[in-house]
Amino acid sequence: MNWLPVFIVVASVYAVTLVQCYGPYSINNCADNRIAIVHLFEWKWNDIAAECERFLGPMGYCGLQVSPPTENVVIVAPEPMRPWWERYQPVSYKLETRSGTEREFQSMIERCNAVNVRIYVDAIINHMSGLGRSGTGTNGTYFNADLGDFPGVPYTSSDFHDCTNCGGCCCINAWTDIDMVRNCPLVGLIDLDQKVSHVQDMMIEYMNRVIGYGVAGFRIDAGKHMWPDDLSAIWNRVNDLRSDIFGVGKRPFYYPEVIDMNQNGEVRAQEYIHLGKVTEFRYCTKIFNTVGALWDIPNLYDPGWGMLNPEDAFVFVDNHDNQRGHGSGGTVVTFKDPRNYKIAQAITLSQTYGQPQVMSSFYFDNSDQGPPANADWTTKDVIINADGSCGNGWVCEHRWPAIAGMAGFAKAANGQPMTNWWTEGNKAAYSRGNKAFIVLTNEGTLDRTFYTGLPAGDYCNVIEGCPTTSGCTGKTFTVDSGGNARIIIDDSNEPIAAIHVEAMARTSTGCIDTSPVDPTTTAAPLSTTTLVPTTTRDPTNPNLQRTVIFFYVETAAGQDVFLRGGISHSQRPGCTDDAETSACAIYINTNSMGDTAHYDPYNSWRYGNSKFNWYGAQVGQGAYQGIPAEGTPMVWTTNKGGQSGYQPDNIWGDHYWKLDMTMDCSQTENGWFEFKGFGKAMGWEADVAQGTCTGSVGGTKPYDAPNHFARCGHQNVFQHGSSVCQINAL
Repeated sequence: MNWLPVFIVVASVYAVTLVQCYGPYSINNCADNRIAIVHLFEWKWNDIAAECERFLGPMGYCGLQVSPPTENVVIVAPEPMRPWWERYQPVSYKLETRSGTEREFQSMIERCNAVNVRIYVDAIINHMSGLGRSGTGTNGTYFNADLGDFPGVPYTSSDFHDCTNCGGCCCINAWTDIDMVRNCPLVGLIDLDQKVSHVQDMMIEYMNRVIGYGVAGFRIDAGKHMWPDDLSAIWNRVNDLRSDIFGVGKRPFYYPEVIDMNQNGEVRAQEYIHLGKVTEFRYCTKIFNTVGALWDIPNLYDPGWGMLNPEDAFVFVDNHDNQRGHGSGGTVVTFKDPRNYKIAQAITLSQTYGQPQVMSSFYFDNSDQGPPANADWTTKDVIINADGSCGNGWVCEHRWPAIAGMAGFAKAANGQPMTNWWTEGNKAAYSRGNKAFIVLTNEGTLDRTFYTGLPAGDYCNVIEGCPTTSGCTGKTFTVDSGGNARIIIDDSNEPIAAIHVEAMARTSTGCIDTSPVDPTTTAAPLSTTTLVPTTTRDPTNPNLQRTVIFFYVETAAGQDVFLRGGISHSQRPGCTDDAETSACAIYINTNSMGDTAHYDPYNSWRYGNSKFNWYGAQVGQGAYQGIPAEGTPMVWTTNKGGQSGYQPDNIWGDHYWKLDMTMDCSQTENGWFEFKGFGKAMGWEADVAQGTCTGSVGGTKPYDAPNHFARCGHQNVFQHGSSVCQINAL
């Protein structure tokens, strides 16, 4: 069967949608023609910042949705221990959660924007916590839901809907009763009244605060349970986005969650299209069915199902709700079916219906289970394995090569119509203008020549890998002068081939190399925007202070210097040989000192180094050209302007190795901490007997130990193997 006669009409419909004039809240604010958004579900802010820099930016993702950043209830036994859904029960609009602090949240936004990755906040403004709950939230803020008492906002009982017209259960039990759906508690969650001016003021203040930090937009949880006119009143009073990032007069991108499946007198998604793009849950069912019937790809958009117009829809294969059987779950394909999931995501990112979002999950055994957790229920770090996949319980579908490659495909194809349709049995192929081409099959292998519509050249199959300077990490397909290419698919687990003009062989562009190597050797160095500014003191947390160490030691070419330190085990109880748990390790965040090749080793080794410790490299700490870190890295510096390694605060000469970091002074001993030099070639530095230090600050160590003693928040100058020390004000 040839699709062409059928698809002439369909293609013309899509072509019209490409030139639709969107409302001000429907523009995604992506940079560089990017379009694919990923939901990094329950990730920590620092992990997200690193992922933006090392992967999402280079791979062509537009942005990411974060889990709700507002302070939430803490759910413990006998209920499910720290479930994912506690994040959807806020107690204040303070930005303190298990994902991190407000300052880490702000830093994440800055770092992601710096690499053209946008941040979209999952905003919970329909409700606060569940009725029957009281106590303190993740930032220690008191609340009592039954009293309507949320002083951290503040909200009082007058800010919530009462149970009038909510039946004896004070709940929603008639989904065609629109007043009940929008005015009564959803699954026992105390329901805010968005008509109240104070409520609007508090929501606007929250949105404006994170807009000021640089977010690009908001997912609106439980959008169907709020009156569209109330939301419009709020949207219209929210600030424009930051002009230094997005340009002048740009409005936030909104995508309200509206689950609209039955069409039987219930709330309709179409009621919200003036407020942004709207979640189209019917798409999940459509793509579930289409994976096994590739000839039906053009019918993903089915107006007969009541689906939103293409320009109004926000689409996804699955999301955090329906992959667990919630929120219209059921006929949904998830990461637990990898083959079909890759096909579903490839179709979603290659067709033109709606704004696409990719899910990035964690493994779970039951529908309540929270994110991977340590023994104390803090969230585990996202570990990147040597093959580019994730460890520590994180699925990271967005990193699967077959999905990650399609993010760049979507970027290259954005704005192009679907053309050159072909089908035969359960196989399909199509172009996106003259920018991209994709083939899929459910019939095992495929070997066929296609008209692609692309310019002549050698293209990488982005399903398998990326361009390199010598070719591609996967297959190379050659498009001849007539636009034809022989396409071979020989992997039934990934029965897809996709090429585009931004991933041509031997270009080293289009995406990063995700072949099995240590990813820390190829990761982009962390940005110069760190956890706290490079200043003496962080005004939001006086314990975090910039601290500098200069350490004179002459080294041979190829030798590097690291520091190991903290507090002596004999001085402080609770110390272990694990940097993550030891009371003798001190929290740090290393600061950038440059981005030329001279600083490449330091920038690679400092990645993942969050503790100044005696024990060497931390789990997940960076490597440089396959060489692991040996502690906290230093940089060789000089006082000679114009030379590699020049640092203006080095006033002494060559061979003064430097460490610039932000340290938590509250974890030191009265502001003092210890260290010794270490290097693979030189081993441990010998013991020293430090006396009183000179300098504008100076001072005497607070206890005896055979190590150098430095002061947090100051400039510290030492010599290898010497008791001489100088401590100056920064």
